[in-house]
Amino acid sequence: MDANTILVMAMFITFILLLFTGFPIAWVLGGIGVLFAFIGQLSDSYFGTWTGLDYTTLGLVVNRIWDIMDNWILVALPMFIFMGVMLDKSNIAEKLMQSMQELFGQVRGGLAITVTAIGIILAASTGIIGASVVLLAMMSLPAMRAQNYNQPFALGTVAAAGTLGILIPPSIMLVIMADQLALSVGDLFMAAVFPGLLLGALYMVYILASSWFRPGQAPLPEQAEPVSFSIALKVLKATAPTILLIVVVLGSIFAGFATPTEASGVGALGATVLAALNRRLNWGVLMDVVAKTTNTTAYIFAIFIGATCFSLVLRELGGDQLIESFLTGMPFGDYGTVFFILAVIFLLGFFLDWIEITLIVLPLLAPVVNALDLNITGPDTIDNVKMVWFVMLVAMTLQTSFLTPPVGFALFYLKGVCPPDVKITDIYRGVLPFIALQLIALAALILFPVIVTWLPSVVYE
Repeated sequence: MDANTILVMAMFITFILLLFTGFPIAWVLGGIGVLFAFIGQLSDSYFGTWTGLDYTTLGLVVNRIWDIMDNWILVALPMFIFMGVMLDKSNIAEKLMQSMQELFGQVRGGLAITVTAIGIILAASTGIIGASVVLLAMMSLPAMRAQNYNQPFALGTVAAAGTLGILIPPSIMLVIMADQLALSVGDLFMAAVFPGLLLGALYMVYILASSWFRPGQAPLPEQAEPVSFSIALKVLKATAPTILLIVVVLGSIFAGFATPTEASGVGALGATVLAALNRRLNWGVLMDVVAKTTNTTAYIFAIFIGATCFSLVLRELGGDQLIESFLTGMPFGDYGTVFFILAVIFLLGFFLDWIEITLIVLPLLAPVVNALDLNITGPDTIDNVKMVWFVMLVAMTLQTSFLTPPVGFALFYLKGVCPPDVKITDIYRGVLPFIALQLIALAALILFPVIVTWLPSVVYE
């Protein structure tokens, strides 16, 4: 085993150990990169090795950071974040909850169906996981508890519905994935529409089936009005502005009228207009939205900088070649290699956030996947349909990272706004069926790639 292999393994081990110290992940990534650049220098100077790495390598980080900040695609990140936070402040979700609860009032499990439906709408309009989970919890949990819903069932529904925003476009995760793999953001957005809707549909089917076979889990309300034209009209009025905004943002991208960056600006403006129409826009709200947008954007770009330093040192040590040779040398076959990669990402999701996996792991896997002989077909207008399909598999797998302990962020967001009597074990029990549904959806994408490729093929005809 040569010095480079030892240093690559030591980098990963150090990273895993430092994860449990509580240091910010951006500092951990950047610090490990700097540390091992100097270790490489000392190893060559005092031990006679040749790692090809020294501290001057870190000078390349400056150019890479400049390229990140000069990237037109990544301008969409703060705009989509602003759009999501502003919609969170606009009172739209509260109106949706009130009207849709009346629509599904006579359906057993109707309140959980309402939460999931609103989660889908919020996912397509905000894409901010923390905001969606907290908002759904604050709006729905009191009503679910008052209606004597089974507590783990209610908690799992809220957590799962709130995480749909990471998959359903416009998703900031897909924007970052497109940037890291040199793919079209529009292609990924189109490819993610049906996988996201499939997952939401699976949630609803599970809720209805579970409520039917276990009536005590989701009791019917004592006073539920039958569906009427006035209730349907109320739902339409509540959903129309948000759906219109979604259609304008995604439709302009899919139709080729606007780039994702331009569409994100339209979405931010549209969310501001909706907040104004709902009499929720004032100077204090605007400052709060700008502050939250700045904090979230800064968090993401800080990890960008740390991951850039980490990945640069890792590549200089030959870590990408080491990983590629390891994966291609396994006796699993092409699809077996894909299964193994997804299993590793699933396990990493127990300990890492999606941002670290996207920025560090995904670029290392791209050459391996491109070299595999996978029978994935799609329109010629998609530059790399095989990679688009693989990205959807990864995105679906990363759905689980928000619900799997110990660092499932949706679990902590939810626990933070729950009443004191709610135990974290109740949340864990509640999300287990939804994690299983996410894995079923992942299997569907593997067995039926057309779920991913159909919409882009229709749009590009």
